[in-house]
Amino acid sequence: MMQKIQEIIAAILDQMVNVLMYPLDPNNRIYALYIVSSIVFAWFVYRAIKSRGADNTDQDTDAAKGNFLQFLFPKRVWSHPSAWLDLRYMMFHRVASYFLLLGVGTWALAAGFRLGSNGVAFSDIVASASSAPAAGLVFSVIYMIVVMMVIDFIAWAIHYVQHKVPLLWQFHKVHHSAEVMHPISNFREHPIDNLGYGLIIGLGYGLVQGLSVRLLGYAPNIPSLLGVPLLMFLFNFTAYNLRHSHIWLRWPGRWSMIFPSPAHHHVHHSCHPEHLDKNFAFMFPIWDVIFRTYHMPEDNRNVKFGIVEDSSDLNSCLRLYWVPFRDAYRLFRKPGKGEMTHEESADAKAERPGIPAE
Repeated sequence: MMQKIQEIIAAILDQMVNVLMYPLDPNNRIYALYIVSSIVFAWFVYRAIKSRGADNTDQDTDAAKGNFLQFLFPKRVWSHPSAWLDLRYMMFHRVASYFLLLGVGTWALAAGFRLGSNGVAFSDIVASASSAPAAGLVFSVIYMIVVMMVIDFIAWAIHYVQHKVPLLWQFHKVHHSAEVMHPISNFREHPIDNLGYGLIIGLGYGLVQGLSVRLLGYAPNIPSLLGVPLLMFLFNFTAYNLRHSHIWLRWPGRWSMIFPSPAHHHVHHSCHPEHLDKNFAFMFPIWDVIFRTYHMPEDNRNVKFGIVEDSSDLNSCLRLYWVPFRDAYRLFRKPGKGEMTHEESADAKAERPGIPAE
């Protein structure tokens, strides 16, 4: 018994070390290089505000009143309990979900591959890749883009459903409950959300790879940098960590409709009536354009992070886990009297203090 307890403690400590090593892992969104690149983009935003003068937004006020370091770490963000809850929750959730969801993504990937390849074993993908003919760079890049677009569409669809189905929203609202954001806020997720993404995206990616083997006889190699698919690396490198932050950055012209800007995701996290259920895409905003969920204001004066519902219960690591289950249960216990969905409560939201009205 004691040996088993020691093994469990050792496994937990090992996973805690893994979490602390995220900044050294290129496959993690808070990899040091991605953080540094985001700081560089933030510096350009800071300089632009200094050059043109401050408008009536919190971000411009931060830049006007302080130096760059104060602009990066404004008191209005770091004095908020939500900011510190995210730091605690990251470690709690990444350790807990590691054990709760162990192997889910790998199983889904293997199942999808077997389905797409008409029964070829997943292990054969390694052999097929090693024996694959040398594909031209253009073909490899096209294949990478197609694969990423398919996966991103699947993610867009999952994300859309999470907002539209009341039961799923109870779990997804954990991510949206952050009232201020910094890069670690990216990890404010519920394990039920992680389970859904892991299963469906794993199945989708495996299916694409399996179909490639069936049609081409091999799975083409995807161009990579530091072990990360090239397109994903560029996505992470291009100010990804400003997506969950207080720093508003949108690309000029229509570029934000082609490649996601941090502002694209800020709007998604906003509980202003005009911003509800907008900008579901991760890597390709074109899905939002096609399905008319795209919205991009000129500035962030009406962007306010948080959820329409009362989020006071979501104030600790354990509550971020169990409150969604409680609220989901209430949906079934009292049909029609459970938590409001993000869309249904748009009118009620405008009445809450501190939320800009239309």
